Amino acid sequence: MEQSGRQSHLPIIVTLGMLIGLNPFSIDMYLPGFAAIAADLGTDTAKVGLTLSSFFAGICIGQIVYGPLLDRFGRKKPLLIGLGIFFFTSIAAAFASSIEQLVVLRFIQALGGCAGMVASRAYVRDLFPPDETARIFSLLILVMGVAPIIAPSIGSFIVTSLDWHAIFVALALIAATVFTAVLLVLPESKAPDADISLSPPKVLREYFGVAMNARFMLFTFAMSFSTAALFAYITSSPILFMKVHGLSEFQFGLTFSFCAFCLIVGSQVNRLLLRKFSTNKAAELTGIAIVLVAALLFVLTLASLAGFFVTVICIASFLFLMGMFNPNAGALALTSVNEKIGMASALMGFIQMGLSAIAAATVSSLSSVSTLSMSAVLLACVSLAVLCAFGVRLLGERTEGEPTAELIHTTI
Repeated sequence: MEQSGRQSHLPIIVTLGMLIGLNPFSIDMYLPGFAAIAADLGTDTAKVGLTLSSFFAGICIGQIVYGPLLDRFGRKKPLLIGLGIFFFTSIAAAFASSIEQLVVLRFIQALGGCAGMVASRAYVRDLFPPDETARIFSLLILVMGVAPIIAPSIGSFIVTSLDWHAIFVALALIAATVFTAVLLVLPESKAPDADISLSPPKVLREYFGVAMNARFMLFTFAMSFSTAALFAYITSSPILFMKVHGLSEFQFGLTFSFCAFCLIVGSQVNRLLLRKFSTNKAAELTGIAIVLVAALLFVLTLASLAGFFVTVICIASFLFLMGMFNPNAGALALTSVNEKIGMASALMGFIQMGLSAIAAATVSSLSSVSTLSMSAVLLACVSLAVLCAFGVRLLGERTEGEPTAELIHTTI
């Protein structure tokens, strides 16, 4: 990519990063408000946790719906409709008067917001050649990584200065900003295709056909199990840090932001790693390292040696390595398909968020959230992720279109 081309792509990459970051922002920003929501709605934090579970469920289900829509009607129109749904349900959530209403509204909010997750991956595959996909994903993590760094702090400030209702007003304003950016910046990267059927039996057959791509599925599960570990950490972090370790809302925001910053750093170090190794090799090396870190945290916890600082160091290292592993696994998955990109992206997101919801529910269902329970789930998830990544070796030589190190490391 020539320098002028890199500069022209920068607004697109920033917009795609905003799309991917919208849902993490809507999760991370309201975590510090759990206690305030529980007190105001006359419930407990465990019930408030259901709003997080319903959000995961909405993302999971919604992506399957958007896949064929993005292939049938083009990328832009379904994306804008989804952002509109997110905007209006965010406003409605700000006026929720019961925990039941908030649970339902968070589900609908996720149905709208997940359009950005599916469309952004499809846009990457549409607009950039396969040999640059991993690099673009690393750049998107850099952009979207701003969300978990600043979102908890913003959420803490809003809760203490105003109240938790204002968090959802802020999310509506963010959605309006992203809507405007999509409208002005993103091109329509795929023409509508009336030949694509929206008949449920036909759609299911098409999804089944995508799922028959073994290479795509293995790398999708590798990235999805890794992401599940991330959401297990996100779900348990408020209780772990604020109740177990006694942090204030402000201290929790700083700690959470530091760990998220390590994820961003890892994604950018990955671009340097790709100068020396193929995408496949980089995924394997970082996968092994992330399992070792998760195992270390688990062992130290069993030995009663995982105090606050040890826990933070291990989690920060874990997220640093995840920032390297996930872009490579995601790139290897998407470059394994050459058609029905929207459906492939949707299936990837469905599996990713489905496993994330299971991991989050597993942590929440344990008798008590602790460093031990969290580290056990993290270790299980990343071990399965690495097994899937190495499982591709059983398929033989790499398929045509796998990203190569020579072009991926090119910088904007």
